[in-house]
Parts: sequence; structure tokens; C-alpha cells
Amino acid sequence: MTRAERLAILGPETVEHIRREAAAAPPPDDELIAALRPILTNPAKRRPPAANSAPAAA
Repeated sequence: MTRAERLAILGPETVEHIRREAAAAPPPDDELIAALRPILTNPAKRRPPAANSAPAAA
């Protein structure tokens, strides 16, 4: 969806409200950034199984 499409759907007042809310939010701390980095950099990647886990039964 393009910026123009979002603006057409939401309207300029809603977009401005979202921008104000985002600007007022506190910045994320380092722990949150570290937790989200793997998800945001490769969202479709599956986590590797734990080293001590057994394969699923068929």
C-alpha cells in the first residue's frame, strides 16, 4: 500500500494523529530492540530447534 493509498483510506486527520502518537512514544530500550531484531530482520525464518530437543513423533 502506498502512502497516498493510506492517506486516502485513513484521512489526513487520522494520519496526523498517528504521527503525533508515534512522536510522543518513548524510544525502545536496548533489551526490546535485541528481542525484536530477529523477528524484524527475517520474519519468516523459523527458529532452530533447541539442542536438547527430540524430533517430533510421526
